[in-house]
Amino acid sequence: MFVLLDSNRYNYFGFGHIRINFMDQMLKDRVAIVTGAGRGVGRATAKLFSQEGAKVVACDLDEGPCQETAISINAAGGISIPCVGDLTTEGFPERLISTTVESFGQSIDIIVNNAGYSGSEFIHKATNTFWQEMFEIHSTAPFKIIRAACPFMRDQAKMEIDSGKNSKCRKIINVSSLAATDGIVAGAAYSSAKAALLGFTKSLAKEFGPYNICVNAIALGFIDTRLTQPLEKKRSKAAIDSRVLGFDKKALEEFISLTSLKRIGTVEEAAGAILLLASSLSNYITGQVIKVSGGLW
Repeated sequence: MFVLLDSNRYNYFGFGHIRINFMDQMLKDRVAIVTGAGRGVGRATAKLFSQEGAKVVACDLDEGPCQETAISINAAGGISIPCVGDLTTEGFPERLISTTVESFGQSIDIIVNNAGYSGSEFIHKATNTFWQEMFEIHSTAPFKIIRAACPFMRDQAKMEIDSGKNSKCRKIINVSSLAATDGIVAGAAYSSAKAALLGFTKSLAKEFGPYNICVNAIALGFIDTRLTQPLEKKRSKAAIDSRVLGFDKKALEEFISLTSLKRIGTVEEAAGAILLLASSLSNYITGQVIKVSGGLW
């Protein structure tokens, strides 16, 4: 390990043949898709990616927040377009990919499958519809997005390799949960859907590895978003459609007390972990599940 310091401009860290200039943007000119970018971890990730030089497609179900994310990025000097729609609707994952390539060209560099919502129901009360909804958004939507993106990730990489070039390292980051790795009471459907995403991640890492595409997942603990806000007793089942927004206050306090850091995480901290996996700092990491939980479990 060595450090070279130019007091005027640069701070370099290098190991072997790798040299990183921390004055440079980590995702300069990369094309990135972030789903669930209207709020919370998705918005924080989209904004952080933009700050690091990426061209960002901000995707969300809710038009207002989705537009706000893209507008705020562009106002700050970045480049972003919104793509509004329901990822569980037939044809929308494909439209997300076509919108991306129409706007930014035939190569996609980064996909962050972040969209989702919590779902809590005891198994003896869970309906077939509820079970299916959990899988549609947390497992099936990422599958459809990545399948649609193959011509612009896998096939692009293959062309680069076949032409004798070094294929650039592309990244897929799937956002899962500690519920997937450790389970949670009244969360069998949600946990199962998020666990399926982990199996998908590990298999895809093996399939895409020869094309220099790294596929990883993060398993989030309790992050300070609207999904983990304490619920009032009167609305302990508060939801918009089937999207549960909030968490039982007593249970939340108990979980926080079990974390090593004794606090809830911020959306910026979650986004930082995603940036790590999207950047060149993780070009030899694939097929992994990284817990971002403050030491919980």
